[in-house]
Amino acid sequence: MNEVLLRSLTPGVLGILVRRGADFAAAEDAVQDALVEAVRVWPDDPPRDAKGWLVTVAWRRFLDATRAETARRRREDLVDEEPAPGPAPVSDDTLQLYFLCAHPKLTPSSAVALTLRAVGGLTTRQIARAYLVPEATMAQRISRAKRTVSDVRFDQPGDVATVLRVLYLVFNEGYSGDVDLAAEAIRLTRQLAAAIDHPEVAGLLALMLLHHARRAARTAPDGSLVPLAEQDRARWDTSAIAEGVTILQVALAQDRLGEFQAQAAIAALHADAPAAEETDWVQIVEWYDELVGLTDSPIVRLNRAVAVGEADGPRAGLAALAVLDDSLPRYTAVAAYLHERDGDLKTAARLYAEAARKAPNLAERDHLTRQAARLNASRSR
Repeated sequence: MNEVLLRSLTPGVLGILVRRGADFAAAEDAVQDALVEAVRVWPDDPPRDAKGWLVTVAWRRFLDATRAETARRRREDLVDEEPAPGPAPVSDDTLQLYFLCAHPKLTPSSAVALTLRAVGGLTTRQIARAYLVPEATMAQRISRAKRTVSDVRFDQPGDVATVLRVLYLVFNEGYSGDVDLAAEAIRLTRQLAAAIDHPEVAGLLALMLLHHARRAARTAPDGSLVPLAEQDRARWDTSAIAEGVTILQVALAQDRLGEFQAQAAIAALHADAPAAEETDWVQIVEWYDELVGLTDSPIVRLNRAVAVGEADGPRAGLAALAVLDDSLPRYTAVAAYLHERDGDLKTAARLYAEAARKAPNLAERDHLTRQAARLNASRSR
């Protein structure tokens, strides 16, 4: 890779983007993304026109970022900062668009990806991270989905399960703090719950409300993350918790258990505990067992390992963790936490530092870095 060439081309590419209408800061970000992509791609597939390649990729990245920001602002204009409890307001067309993008000709995973991109306002990079696949793979999946539905009429909307998956991923993206879509996802799920009697729709709405109820306590005044066990529970939204629990109880009474109901049951057990040390971890492990049976998800198994470590001790948690793929997101952070609980502070500090390097966002990276520094400081005393 000719780094001198890349540096020499950067000012010219930046100037072209600005002349095309990009503001300077956004153009700089887009060019940096293009340079990173060049470092990845060029060694195996060098372009014939290096500058033209950089301009094309940078402009696409600028357009992706602009579309995502526009979609985010449009949705923020539609809702208050916090979702109002109670019945859903009059529907708009957004939920219908979710159904239309979940077309029968698409596989569920492609329908979800297309909807998140076209309606949810998420970038290809954000969707790829949610699916744990490379960005290039997700870009190809979305392109294929667009081609598949380019010549068909959207008169056969997709099924509820696909729409729920999309709403769940949109909520998670908003809840993570990258983009503020959590309230919009709750609003649309309320509309769906008002329109159809489906236990998984109710389960998803309950799950969203229970998680959203803790949002104010998730960060400190300086923006740093506050782990669940350390959160000020007086800051939790008790009305949202009560509503979520009531909705969940009605759903569970239908005896048609699904993954969103099981996740909501776990969230309800956390919300029900007056203090972290009073959490019913045994019941939580039982619900994770149900969830593993429903999804066989490696992420669910990872979260279950944490719960096992709390219920049966850190060594039991480490044993549950040992059978999982260590490349899973947050695997290293979980290993660090369990080793700390087991008293192996040296290993825990090393793993916290390693997990910080892999963190998907700045807030999580800073939190893990502080955990490593805290343990290193305690060992040096």
